Amino acid sequence: MKLLIAGGSGFLGTALTKSLLADGHHVSVLTRNPQRVTLPAGASALAWDGRSLGAWQTEFSGMDAVINLVGENVGQWPWTEQRKRIMRASRVEAGAALARAFEQTSRRPPVLIQASGIGYYGPSDRRDLTEQAPAGQDFFSQLACDWEASSASVEALGVRRVVLRTSLVLDSRAGILPLMALPVRFFAGGPLGNGLQGVSWIHLADHVRALRFLLENDQAVGPYNITAPQPLSNSEFIATLAQVLRRPAWLPAHAFALRLALGEMSTLLLDGQYAVPARLAGLSFKFQYETARAAFTALFSR
Repeated sequence: MKLLIAGGSGFLGTALTKSLLADGHHVSVLTRNPQRVTLPAGASALAWDGRSLGAWQTEFSGMDAVINLVGENVGQWPWTEQRKRIMRASRVEAGAALARAFEQTSRRPPVLIQASGIGYYGPSDRRDLTEQAPAGQDFFSQLACDWEASSASVEALGVRRVVLRTSLVLDSRAGILPLMALPVRFFAGGPLGNGLQGVSWIHLADHVRALRFLLENDQAVGPYNITAPQPLSNSEFIATLAQVLRRPAWLPAHAFALRLALGEMSTLLLDGQYAVPARLAGLSFKFQYETARAAFTALFSR
């Protein structure tokens, strides 16, 4: 297959690109810095600005699928009003540009994979949160709603669109897990706030496998929770990580201090969801890492 990936130079995009190339697929990556970006060997870079149509359109009609992973990092502090506008614009403008490319091309790629997140549901204590749950009302929920809506118009063109509501993606070298593991390694780890908030997670390898499974499955359409089947509370998640690292988890981080230091951004640490992959299960997708203990053991034993 020939695939076009927007956001292909990031954490998730790089892992996906490597997997696709290893199986002989052709991957082109849309990037703002084609001269300086570092891509896996075999991938090609196409210049774009993340919001406009351009020369990259000439490659569009020859693609078998388009994957949109673009989104400014939500973990960059602080969440000023300007920063929040950037987070939203990066997602909405990229999705809208790709949707316009679908409208204007002579031969439309038959599939679009659109990124989103389980933040769509908002902070929730509800167990077994499936794709049928409604959107929340907080900033993060509305951000996910706008992200998903940015490319929704392609469905009216007959394009099969899959929406990835991704959870916390675990890898020992990239993403947020190395930062979470750091205080645990130095004997200063513990639950965040009351530790009751849900942590939905997925091993990086399973994230790539799930995306490719949905890409290649003609029955797959609409939103899918990209998360392992066994979410944990924050206390359970940190305790399991500490056990695998052979460290204690005795020092809680108080919610008041986190809110004081991080402001609205503290929702990333103090709120959560117990999301489950109901629709993936309905398609008989098999996870390689179903438990956090298995995922941590695999990640930190290599």
